[in-house]
Amino acid sequence: MAQKLTANRLVDGIVLYWKGEGWIENFAEADLFEDETVAKAALEAARASVARNEVVNPYFVELKGEQPLKEREIIRAAGPSVRPDLGKQAEG
Repeated sequence: MAQKLTANRLVDGIVLYWKGEGWIENFAEADLFEDETVAKAALEAARASVARNEVVNPYFVELKGEQPLKEREIIRAAGPSVRPDLGKQAEG
């Protein structure tokens, strides 16, 4: 199953996604992992970010097509749900 790697930035709690060699905020631009070996290597790199106190709790998000499978991850990718006029939703 395809998946993306996510974590939260330790400084401000912002949801992050893995791309290349580091973290980004945009879900759509994040790397897609379909190969288990490649995914494990990315998770090891993400754990190094934890050791440097950059992020907390890296894990993989399961996808259905190109979208998160679980409601929790749909909300995390979209941003806060209480003020859609302010978060990622407001950016388009």
